[in-house]
Amino acid sequence: MALNFHQLHIFYTVADRGSFSAAAQSLHMTQPAVTMQVQSLEDYFGTKLLHRSTKRIELTEAGKALMPYAKSSIDLIRDTDQAMSAFTKQLKGRLQLGSSLTIGEYILPRLLGPFGQEYPHISISMKVMNTAQIMEDILNHQLNFGLIEAPINHPDMHMEAVMNDELVLVVRRDHPLAEAEEVSLEDALQFAFVLREQGSGTRLVMEEQLRNKQIDPASMKIVMELGSTGAVKSAVEAGLGISILSSSSVKHEIALGLVKTVNLTDAKFHRQFYSIYLKSALLPISAVTFLTFLRERDLKQWL
Repeated sequence: MALNFHQLHIFYTVADRGSFSAAAQSLHMTQPAVTMQVQSLEDYFGTKLLHRSTKRIELTEAGKALMPYAKSSIDLIRDTDQAMSAFTKQLKGRLQLGSSLTIGEYILPRLLGPFGQEYPHISISMKVMNTAQIMEDILNHQLNFGLIEAPINHPDMHMEAVMNDELVLVVRRDHPLAEAEEVSLEDALQFAFVLREQGSGTRLVMEEQLRNKQIDPASMKIVMELGSTGAVKSAVEAGLGISILSSSSVKHEIALGLVKTVNLTDAKFHRQFYSIYLKSALLPISAVTFLTFLRERDLKQWL
């Protein structure tokens, strides 16, 4: 009997998740099937890989020695899929992903057209929601992966930067700052702000950059906090305040002459967008292909 990658993947998932039942749920298998595959792997090596005497399984010395090789095999398969996806144009399948608001409403719609032209047989189902909801759906195997605006730290999640973005100062067309080519951050902070709600990716990036400048975000003159970028833009257009938003989200309003962006002389709000997915999961080739497509694109070319 040859060494079986499928069994290595199952063994790694059991060890990583801490139990046969959790691994079975993650792999969409029955628990007896998971147990049988691990036992077959143990028979192949002729030694026990897991202690099953406690409520949570524990690795034997042989199991501990096997873990890095199992992980390397999973990484190799994932990297192989990624490398070969560039040569495979006739892919078929359904891709289910979650996206945070700015990415899902203002960035991906412009990229899905070119992707669909290159890979016409891959259908995409996208949910636009907040990061916490995306993580929950990934953990529950409702989504293949997610695209989010701020980094997260979760023991079961793999995170990778896939796109770059910039936040800009946005003002109404007749605002006092609108005639200036550039202003200092200190001058901008003298005006009233309308912002996304606490916890949004846009807000987190802005506040982090302010702290880097030794500015307390609580010192801002915030007159309104809103739950969507569209609502913030409408408030800026109505003259309720100025804001800091993704440059990709205000292209339409700038073209119509409703708002203007003003350069800041002493502050740049650059950020990255991240893909997240389960460490223990092998992404379908359609997902690997889509992520490769995103990595290889310059957003400025499409937005």
